[in-house]
Amino acid sequence: MSGREAAIAAAQAHFDSGAFVRDLARRVAFRTASQDDVSGPALQAYLADEIGPTLAALGFTFSIHPNPEGRYGPFLVATRHEADELPTVLMYGHGDVIRGQDGSWTQGAGPWTVVQDGERLYGRGTADNKGQHGINIAALAQVLAARGRLGFNVKWLVETGEETGSPGLATFCEAHRADLAADVLIASDGPRQQRDRATVFLGSRGVANFELTLKLREGAHHSGNWGGLLRNPGTVLANAIASMVDGQGRILVDGLRPPPIPANVRAALAGLSFGGDAGDPAVDAHWGEPGLTPAERVIAWNTLEVLAMVTGNPDFPVNAIPPTAKATMHLRFVVGTDVARLRQAVLAHLAARGFGAIEVSEPVVMAATRLDPDDAWVRFTLASIERSTGRAPVLLPNLGGSLPNDVFADLLGLPTVWVPHSYAACCQHAPNEHLLAPVAREALGLMAGLFWDLGEQAATLPRRR
Repeated sequence: MSGREAAIAAAQAHFDSGAFVRDLARRVAFRTASQDDVSGPALQAYLADEIGPTLAALGFTFSIHPNPEGRYGPFLVATRHEADELPTVLMYGHGDVIRGQDGSWTQGAGPWTVVQDGERLYGRGTADNKGQHGINIAALAQVLAARGRLGFNVKWLVETGEETGSPGLATFCEAHRADLAADVLIASDGPRQQRDRATVFLGSRGVANFELTLKLREGAHHSGNWGGLLRNPGTVLANAIASMVDGQGRILVDGLRPPPIPANVRAALAGLSFGGDAGDPAVDAHWGEPGLTPAERVIAWNTLEVLAMVTGNPDFPVNAIPPTAKATMHLRFVVGTDVARLRQAVLAHLAARGFGAIEVSEPVVMAATRLDPDDAWVRFTLASIERSTGRAPVLLPNLGGSLPNDVFADLLGLPTVWVPHSYAACCQHAPNEHLLAPVAREALGLMAGLFWDLGEQAATLPRRR
């Protein structure tokens, strides 16, 4: 058995022995719900008492830093430096989770206890993200044990505010550029494209939320006395939205549409299908931009959604024309979309169609990122995973959802390679969150293989200048 094979076998034995699940259970027990104001001590303890000591045992030095935005959770930075001439990998995870929703769990034993039921490991954070960064730490440990060294340098950044929008992350990374300098980011979050096939993604779609508000008068007026005489803001706003995105989901605002899909992105998505796992909703085959495949629509195109809309009082409607209407809009967008001019584009579009009285808020934006699918780090990662699993992984040029990847790609200037260890029906952000045991076991092996190859091929891998 080669050293590589031994490292992979040891990583999978780490799962089979129950050691991985015991580590995961200990981490899930930290009630690190960053949306709860009382979670501060748990967030600090997760880094200081769990992740920091675990990395220290692997030869890392670590430090914990307060969030530069005050009341939010801290950051951990850990470093294992083997030699100046070796490439440096920055790894990332988040130790916070969403609220436990304790009373709504129908599987397992609630959010803070890991319970295995068949192939499912239930518990809050098992999939997002304690299980995922736990897999990567364990895989590093097995390579280190098998070879006595990694053959590359590693830095870890673990934040505790991702579920509240990563407050302070960009500011912290800007202030600690030197501490976080690396040649590549390799991290794990989000779902595989299909549960039984390893996946690599290279960035994420961005997101921009903005509000449309129409106030026509003070107070409601009886519809019998004023119907036909007064404009209804709900009707007007509904028609304004229909001018922005049609009844089949096609975006009609030129400034919100993306550039053409690059050829290598289109090639990477060819033949991919989405949905089909137990618990997945049925895909609406004809929704969205015509002429695109479902994979292209969710990965390589923009979508404009209505998240919420209200006029009057939906719970207690009365026979009156309401004075106001409001909608929250949600744009998922790919690289190349000019979101800096989003508000201006929407205002101009609405004014040109007679809806100039509608107010448009400044959008809250998370940027889009996408590493070139032909990048050398991508080719290295795909080849390593195929070597470990015997099957080429799925390559997604970017995730359909959003991550704070712009901090790593744009601010720190790193190529970004993500290898997710969850799947779409994991109940992330819902009761009954779970990690799949077969996926976790395979992920431990393929990450051990990836780290082994990284050390073996260190001299040939691209370096940041």
